[in-house]
Amino acid sequence: MHVFESLDLWIDPVSRPGPAAMAVDEWLMETRASPVLRVYRWSGNWGTLGYFGRIADARAAFPGLPWVRRWTGGGTVDHRADWTYTIFAPKDSAPARMKGAESYRAIHAALAAALADEGLPVRLSDGSDQTGAAACFANPVGHDIVDASGRKLAGAGQRRGGRGLLHQGSVALPCDAATSEARARSLARALCASPAECHIEVPEDRISALVRARYGTPEWTGRS
Repeated sequence: MHVFESLDLWIDPVSRPGPAAMAVDEWLMETRASPVLRVYRWSGNWGTLGYFGRIADARAAFPGLPWVRRWTGGGTVDHRADWTYTIFAPKDSAPARMKGAESYRAIHAALAAALADEGLPVRLSDGSDQTGAAACFANPVGHDIVDASGRKLAGAGQRRGGRGLLHQGSVALPCDAATSEARARSLARALCASPAECHIEVPEDRISALVRARYGTPEWTGRS
């Protein structure tokens, strides 16, 4: 059963540094009236930590990596060799009306189907694989995606607000541009029966303002 009745797929062609990448996601949550799946790349080496994460733990897990704090929850993620996507679900869409664990499971079930299309033996974790580690991909929690050995392959963080649900996800499987686009389309089809590819014009002045006010500041990244 598909998660969305309609869905726009945006394969973002612009590689951005961490603060700008996170600002684009917040801007989508500010402005979008319809569901969107954004697939994007990073400019430079970056790690992200969840809204409630400790910067000291992130730096200890991946020394020397530049960090930016996400607007969503979850653990620390090394984005140097992953596949990254964002979903915004407006408040009237099915995922935004679901409880947290339910929306997480529904989206990850679609992602698992997309990865299975690539011939990858994946499953949703039932929570028994959990380790308690701060590093996101060292700690599979319930409804994360793991391989046949229980190694975590995909996780995400979520945030709910008055406009809907923001889901920021990562797959620990680096890939070339062609595979990335194929995975994006496969995930879009798993989420919605008839997704539509689109191009979104990003207002760089608003993104720059969010970077200056939040994502590019040491106060935001280092908050406790």
